[in-house]
Amino acid sequence: MSGAPRFLVIRRDNIGDLVCTTPLIAALRARYPEALIAALVNTYNAEVIANNPHLDCVYAYGKAKHRGESESLLRTYASRLRLVLEIRRRHFDYAILAAPGFQPRSLRLAKWVGAKHVVGFTEGVTRAERAIDLAVRYGDSVPRHEVEDVYRLLGALGIDGTPPALQVVPDPALEATMRSKLAERLPGDGPLIGIHISARKPSQRWPVERFAGLIRALDERHGARFVLLWAPGSGRNPRHPGDDEKARSLVDLVSGQRVLAVPTFRLSELIAALSTCDFVACADGGAMHLAAALGKPILCFFGDSSPGRWRPWGVRHELLQHESRDVAAIGVETAAAAFERLMGPWPIA
Repeated sequence: MSGAPRFLVIRRDNIGDLVCTTPLIAALRARYPEALIAALVNTYNAEVIANNPHLDCVYAYGKAKHRGESESLLRTYASRLRLVLEIRRRHFDYAILAAPGFQPRSLRLAKWVGAKHVVGFTEGVTRAERAIDLAVRYGDSVPRHEVEDVYRLLGALGIDGTPPALQVVPDPALEATMRSKLAERLPGDGPLIGIHISARKPSQRWPVERFAGLIRALDERHGARFVLLWAPGSGRNPRHPGDDEKARSLVDLVSGQRVLAVPTFRLSELIAALSTCDFVACADGGAMHLAAALGKPILCFFGDSSPGRWRPWGVRHELLQHESRDVAAIGVETAAAAFERLMGPWPIA
């Protein structure tokens, strides 16, 4: 590869998926330090990589399902067309379709933006193999973590080995504001524990009464302080349901404990809040992967998702999954005992 190549990493799905792609971005930068490296993502997850030191720029397009109530479908697609034309002017050498399996929509984006070469997975489809000229075969039986699976794509570019750590960088101003608020509202030296109660999949949602029991147990044993985090919005909103009602219920249930409720209306605010915590307790989901990327020890609750594929990558964690795959079957005492194992000696010397 002569000169400084231009790479466009395309990852168009959810928060945790994009977090699990950050090792690929870091390894690409390490191998090609002079390259232009950009990412094409969606507006829902873009703040995951807003401060990523390995990227030269981030392009984000709005998905139709994420558009605001006042934004028309025509306006959404017109904005996407303008973005495609802007990217075409950068003349990218390589588009990397950074997701497991054959990605027809991402491939279409790669062709629209005019990438000279496309790196992606194929599943033995002749048409796909013609479209993806640096193909990695997908579909073998070896179980892999999402990080490892996506990282395999770099083999087409001569990069192999162990994936580096996840990386998410909080906004410095938001992080400073959050630390100041916590120092004022939650003074003391007990461990600061982030409690994130939301999960996109219903099967991953640990009951709010169990979270309340865990908070009471950890307060009694360790004098802990808690930052309550959730997806803001009403659960009755059909387009973007949130957990405001559950959060209010939990605040009422733990009125005697030191709990600060922090609604995070932007993803960057959630990242800043998680960055201040000593530990995080949450369900499998985007917040869990963000906490892992911030290096936090994690107590995580799994329902019917695969721990092998979605466990926290590269950090100390205690993963709880009942044999029934029913997350509600995980009891408070089980969770409190797991947290004791996670905590170890405190404070850390």
